Amino acid sequence: MAIIALKAWYIQEYEPIRELEKRPHDLRLSKNSLLKSALRADFLEDSSEVRESAWFKRYLDGETVEFYIEGSGGYAISNIDLISHELYFTKKDVMAQLEPTIFLCYQTEFLESSELLRESIQSVLEKLNKRSRLPITLEESHRLTEGPVRLNSTLMRKIRKSLLFVADGTPILQIDGSPPQPVPSPKVCVEVGYALHCKRTEQILLAHMERSDINGQFLFDVPSGNRIQFRGKTELNKLLPQAIETQLQRFNLL
Repeated sequence: MAIIALKAWYIQEYEPIRELEKRPHDLRLSKNSLLKSALRADFLEDSSEVRESAWFKRYLDGETVEFYIEGSGGYAISNIDLISHELYFTKKDVMAQLEPTIFLCYQTEFLESSELLRESIQSVLEKLNKRSRLPITLEESHRLTEGPVRLNSTLMRKIRKSLLFVADGTPILQIDGSPPQPVPSPKVCVEVGYALHCKRTEQILLAHMERSDINGQFLFDVPSGNRIQFRGKTELNKLLPQAIETQLQRFNLL
């Protein structure tokens, strides 16, 4: 029976899948068995070639080594046997499955804060893209209908696939009480909730514009490094560039 060789690309640093597939593959695999969370395969290269590869040296050093395997998705090597040519992979959400985008979750109830946020992000991207290995683009929510947000929608996919999710958590009204309770946009709350579920904490940045007519604590429980509180354009333009660059460091784009 003919061997059907699968191509596998070593993920050394962040590259979206469409860019990975443009360069030569690093391994050819013959799949033996596929489970929901694992894959066992034979590699078809010479053992000597694998032994000298950069990824194998990282594996010997105890680092996590990730591959994208065509038709199967992202995996990390869990074990390798150079004698028998066997490789064991564990299913993993790899960075290559993300798109080079920043997603802006804006609101329309208090336009000033979201307009400042959009303008500032665009300015940051204009400067970052002069230094970035890959062009980073801005994606946004859409507020065209009043219907419910569907979890399988294109919008949610864009949130899930973005490198960084930025949301405008500025309150739009206040519920009186002791203490008073600020209330963000309901649609922002839905999208933030989804982002908190599907993304790593370091991929989320929440912005909050202070309003003189609304008091109360910031509602979303995220680390202080994932939160920006600003009073106006000048303060936002001072805080946002460093916050975005810090969050993007793990992708080694700059």
